[in-house]
Amino acid sequence: MTAPADVTAAFQAKFPQATSRPSGDHPAFNLPVAEVHAALKYLRDEAAHDFLVDVTAIDNGVDASPRFTVIWHVYSTTRHGYVRLAADCASDENPVAPTVSDLWPTANWHERETYDLLGVKFENHPDLRRILMWEGYPYHPLRKDFPLAGIQTPLPDIEVAELTKASVKPAPMAGGPFVASSGEMNLTDAEPRAKDESWTERHEKPAPTSE
Repeated sequence: MTAPADVTAAFQAKFPQATSRPSGDHPAFNLPVAEVHAALKYLRDEAAHDFLVDVTAIDNGVDASPRFTVIWHVYSTTRHGYVRLAADCASDENPVAPTVSDLWPTANWHERETYDLLGVKFENHPDLRRILMWEGYPYHPLRKDFPLAGIQTPLPDIEVAELTKASVKPAPMAGGPFVASSGEMNLTDAEPRAKDESWTERHEKPAPTSE
């Protein structure tokens, strides 16, 4: 097995197309998306990185190309070190990456979340469904072109929508942008604030009290 100090050299020897990725903490690599599955299998089986910490993605912006970069973090529970892999998706309109749910069953959930919120599809995933938003929801809330205040959307349940006359604004940060107060010594007072736009009852939301 590969010793921790040799992870970078051994990995790049095994995958010569991998390039070092700027990182302030752990070894990190960029590599072609087609090599991701083999690279992660190597890290699991030959470099003792047995724990998949997470799978996520970056939206580099609507004008960027490549627009989407998928990120994998793996950890060695025996040698106590992380490795970060990053791969750009070939398509800016229909981003695709390989599933690693066959290597780590927990990837099933990570990949579903990344698909739901950023629209990255994972090829050969056994059950690629939305995990937070409902099926048929037309947006991906963590994309850069999704407004912080959300997009007014009909409730998926027709009976509930008819009864409440409400719609929803699913957003990663409803009401933003968030701006922290400067000069606040109390951490609670210094937390970023935003207008609460989630109230959907028929009566006005009561004003907060100091009690």
